[in-house]
Amino acid sequence: MHLHLTKFLLTKTLRLVLLVAAVASLSFVLVSRSPIDPVDAYVGAAIMKISPEQREMIRERWGLDQPPLARFARWAAQLARGDLGVSTIFNEPVTSVIAKRFITSLWLMALAWSFSGLLGFVLGLIAGAREDSPADRLIRLYAYTMAATPTFWVGMMLLMVFSVYLGWTPVCCAWPPGLSIEQATLGQRLHHLLLPALTLSLIGVAQITLHTRQKTVEAMHSDYAIFARAQGESTLGIVCRQVLRNVALPAVTLQFASLGELFGGAVLAEQVFSYPGLGRATVEAGIRGDVPLLLGIVLFSTVFVFTGNTVADLLYRLVDPRMGEGQGGTA
Repeated sequence: MHLHLTKFLLTKTLRLVLLVAAVASLSFVLVSRSPIDPVDAYVGAAIMKISPEQREMIRERWGLDQPPLARFARWAAQLARGDLGVSTIFNEPVTSVIAKRFITSLWLMALAWSFSGLLGFVLGLIAGAREDSPADRLIRLYAYTMAATPTFWVGMMLLMVFSVYLGWTPVCCAWPPGLSIEQATLGQRLHHLLLPALTLSLIGVAQITLHTRQKTVEAMHSDYAIFARAQGESTLGIVCRQVLRNVALPAVTLQFASLGELFGGAVLAEQVFSYPGLGRATVEAGIRGDVPLLLGIVLFSTVFVFTGNTVADLLYRLVDPRMGEGQGGTA
């Protein structure tokens, strides 16, 4: 068991290194080919007020006067030392910007991830246990609808209803405007967090609901469930004593494997609600040509999603050691 676990972790580490190298190379090429000029994006409205000499000084400061291959070699050397460079938007190290923004996003993603997983699991159990019932059809309709609905559209609808029309929730931000994060109370932060988290949760429920429903239907048609029903066991008793433990692990591992979709949804949700997290920083870095920050976020998100997939694989292997006997993982 320990030998298989060690081999699994070493293999995953090697894959992560290769994945980061591939993503870093491809991302740098794509950013270098971007039509957005980083200097123009940085200067913004003052582009007509600076001289050609000042533009050249900015290009030299950022190393943009060098050929792409030389810039990549310098950036790769910095990356190997753990240095992601300095953000041109925030004028501070990229690692510091990512750390601050990720802490803000972590509240949002953790709440949405937990709520969507719990609600999706419960809805999936109900739908699977009552196959083809009105409740099952209603839950499936909701899940299929949410699976096909863009995150930003759901966010805008919730914003219009609860913030504009009803006035129950704030229109934007992660805390009241005019206050710093240290001055905002926990209640104020949760109040601002509610609507963005609800947006991500409503979208994230779909996948876990449909997956859990399918596993529950299979379990309800299994021999042990049929035997339990023949002995007079109720549907609730079969679900609690037989089905629950068989569908819980796949649902948990699916939740960890869905971190990539969660991160992508957070980018759109934070943009709709002007939530100052890592997702909104990604959009700002792309629009304003902050190459170091954009590349840093891409690499961070790669490691973040890979870690979620690795945890999902690890859970399967710890519960069922046969998974370590040569079956592939999710990452």
